[in-house]
Amino acid sequence: MKIEYFIEKAYENCEIRAILTRKFKMSGRMIKMLKMHGVVNVNGVHTRVVDKVKAGDLLFCEYEDNSRPLNRIPGISILFENDSYAVIDKPSGMVTHPGHGHLDDSLLTCLSDKPLHPVMRLDRETSGLIIIAKDGYTHNTLATHAKITKRYKALTYGKWEKDNGTINVPIARRPGSVMIRDCVTDGSGRESVTHYSVLEYYPDKDISLVEYQLETGRCHQIRVHSLYMGHPLVGDGLYGPNSIDNPSDRFPLSEELDKAVGRVALHAYSLKFTDPFEEGMIREFESPLPADISALTGTT
Repeated sequence: MKIEYFIEKAYENCEIRAILTRKFKMSGRMIKMLKMHGVVNVNGVHTRVVDKVKAGDLLFCEYEDNSRPLNRIPGISILFENDSYAVIDKPSGMVTHPGHGHLDDSLLTCLSDKPLHPVMRLDRETSGLIIIAKDGYTHNTLATHAKITKRYKALTYGKWEKDNGTINVPIARRPGSVMIRDCVTDGSGRESVTHYSVLEYYPDKDISLVEYQLETGRCHQIRVHSLYMGHPLVGDGLYGPNSIDNPSDRFPLSEELDKAVGRVALHAYSLKFTDPFEEGMIREFESPLPADISALTGTT
């Protein structure tokens, strides 16, 4: 995290900590960490966060500088990058976080040997857009103040009864399972809200291309809500008709189509957010459907 800011007239005679809170949306904990382990100076002179400043002064703050550019890796598209964060187009098959079996080939470890902080999560099989913060302050600021709108596209089985709607059904962990989630109405689940819009139906394959927008971010939310509506995602090994945990014989072509796509057919295609570090700046990004999904629609 690095701040270089010429004090505006509105902050004349304000304490530095007040400016960090109001202007830069910094938490009290972050200000304490900056004070203890970072650098705070005004016009090149070390300064306390309780000191006051004048209009025109140059405030400089730095803590855990991780502003160097991310690694450029074949297959990973960096759509936008500055000193604080980046917008990445993650390929399918790559885990976001390092973990057992993926200590060296996760998205984060491929992009940098320094700690990175994803502002949202994408499952290994899910492709598409993700925001990666370069430090904890940026992560907290984006997560709290960026008003992020995420949209997904997926292929689902069957023809939906309504072309547009909202699925507002709580989701809970399935009893006895670490991974599987279910829609529940017994009061045990967490609020889960998904808006959907059917973009196209392909009768020869009995599949639909659907756009989703999430109000909540529960684990497997799109996949669980789609199954609840009777339209599991193509290629879904946990909730699809060919899965062990949620089998169904309703879709005769599902085995063939699941093999064709080779993964859950879910893509995070759109991001829109307010950049909290640049006043009035709205950032928007889109990613086209990858070839493994679009091939099933006949649009490649």
